[in-house]
Amino acid sequence: MTKRRKLPGLRKDEGYTVHPFDETYGVRTSGLIAGRHLGAGHAHDKQITAYFGVAPSVFKRLIAIWRRVGARADFKNPLSEYTFIDVGAGMGRGMLLAAEMGFSNVWGVELNPVLAGIARKNLRRWKVDGRLQNGQRMKLIEGDATEMKLPAGPVLLFLFNPFEARLMKMFLESVEAQRVGNAAPLNSNPVELLYVNHEQDVTIERRKVWARFFKGDVARSKADAIADHRIMAAQPEGEYTSANHEECSGWKYRE
Repeated sequence: MTKRRKLPGLRKDEGYTVHPFDETYGVRTSGLIAGRHLGAGHAHDKQITAYFGVAPSVFKRLIAIWRRVGARADFKNPLSEYTFIDVGAGMGRGMLLAAEMGFSNVWGVELNPVLAGIARKNLRRWKVDGRLQNGQRMKLIEGDATEMKLPAGPVLLFLFNPFEARLMKMFLESVEAQRVGNAAPLNSNPVELLYVNHEQDVTIERRKVWARFFKGDVARSKADAIADHRIMAAQPEGEYTSANHEECSGWKYRE
């Protein structure tokens, strides 16, 4: 791994613009960092996409869709049953949102050491500010998502377009290998996947062990749309764009 360093896109003269989420909670999850700047000296560096925090409104609406049509129907409160895992957690905004919504177990996995370091600070701030609810646990793994060991029990994977097709395929293979032949029956260890900005949707679709339960546009709130458009407009190179919605999908693993 390379030494920790500053990342392009996190200074005001590089277009850094604070999202209202950070102003509300006193954390640092804003910024837009191109994938080419996120190298960590790892073999998968070229498969990494850009860093950008998910719009809180999109996250909450997608979780609501999952609870309605994706989660195990026999769970009265799936938030207490599932382990939420943010794959490519970045600075941890998805983890903080999951905790805010009431998930009892919140994990994140992030390859870039600088982003992981910022995420840890955000998690500590969340805890110090007393935002963790009774019994909530948060865990950040700094490392390769394809090598992450899944916890036992129900799992909800959350991806905000973290990597390209080859790495997506490797990640799915890892998840599948950990569930196939598991001593506990699959109905005790369900895995669902929520995918925001689903550029590699076809990679999942080609794998017959995944069944789609949702596909569609999930709208940003007016406040999030304004904030994200402002962030995009501040880019010196104008490389990325923002719409008033995110194209999303939801999947269930079926052995």
